[in-house]
Amino acid sequence: MIEPASQAQDADIAIEDIEIELFVRALKLRHGYDFSDYAPASFKRRVLQLVNAQHAGTVSDLTTRLLHEADFLPLVLEGLSVPVSEMFRDPDVFRGLREQVFPVLASYPQINIWQAGCAHGQEVYSLAILLEEAGLYDRTQIYATDFNEAALKQAYEGIYPAREAQWWSRNYLAAGGSHTLADYYSARYEWLKLDQRLRRNVIFANHNLVTDDVFCEAHLVLCRNVLIYFSDPLQDRTLALFRDSLVRGGFLCLGTRESLDFAPSAADFAPVDAGLRIYRLSPRATGRD
Repeated sequence: MIEPASQAQDADIAIEDIEIELFVRALKLRHGYDFSDYAPASFKRRVLQLVNAQHAGTVSDLTTRLLHEADFLPLVLEGLSVPVSEMFRDPDVFRGLREQVFPVLASYPQINIWQAGCAHGQEVYSLAILLEEAGLYDRTQIYATDFNEAALKQAYEGIYPAREAQWWSRNYLAAGGSHTLADYYSARYEWLKLDQRLRRNVIFANHNLVTDDVFCEAHLVLCRNVLIYFSDPLQDRTLALFRDSLVRGGFLCLGTRESLDFAPSAADFAPVDAGLRIYRLSPRATGRD
C-alpha cells in the first residue's frame, strides 16, 4: 500500500524534529552550549538554514560533524546566532536613552553598561558615540558580550560595509546626534572603519545568557531583540539575570519587539518609557548597592 503524501510528509517532519533534538543534545554534551530553551520554530529554521549552508544532507549529518570535527563548532555557533543589527537601530530608542536615562547616569562617578548579545557591535559603537557627545564616555565602561566568537571579532574590529553609511547617518541624526556620523569613521574602498577611540572603554567578552551567571555590576543593561528567540522560561531566567546585575535604580532596555508584560520578572521593573521598552529596577526589587 502506498503511503499518502501528507502522511509521508508528516513522517519526514517527525524524523527532522528528532534529528534536531539529538543535535541540540550533542551540542550540549560535547561542547557545553545549551539551545534547548530557544523558541522551537525560529531555532528549527536556523538549523535547517545551517544544513543548506554547510551542504549537509540532513540534520544528522550536522550532528556527526559536530561530534567528530573540532573546527566545526565555530561554524555552527555562527549559523545559530542571530547577529543582525545596525548603527542606531530604532533611533527613537537611542534618543530616549539620551534624554531619559543619560541624565540619571550622569549622577554616578563611574558608569557601567552591559550590552548583552552585542552581535557585530554596531549598537555598542552607537552607544559610545552618544555617550561621547553627552560628555559621559570618559567615565563609562561598556561590557559588550556575545557567545558568537566570530561576531565578537568583527565587533572588535569595527569594520562595516560602506553601503550602510547613508542609512546609518540618517539613524544617527534621528537619534539626536549633534555632529555627523562621518566624524566617527574613515572610509576606504567599500568599507568604513569606526574610530578606534570609540573602543577605548569597551571590553568585548564571550558570555552565554543561557548558561552563564551575572557578568558585571551595571547601571544600564541593553539586550535588544535577543529574548524573542528564547522560550518563556529562558526569557524569565535572563530577565532575572539582568535584575541581579543592576544597581539599585538601574535601567534595562529591551528590543521594540519584546515586552515585560507577561513575564513573572515584570514586577521587578517599572516602565520609564514602555513604548521604547526602557525600564528601571523597581525600588522593591533587589538591586546591587
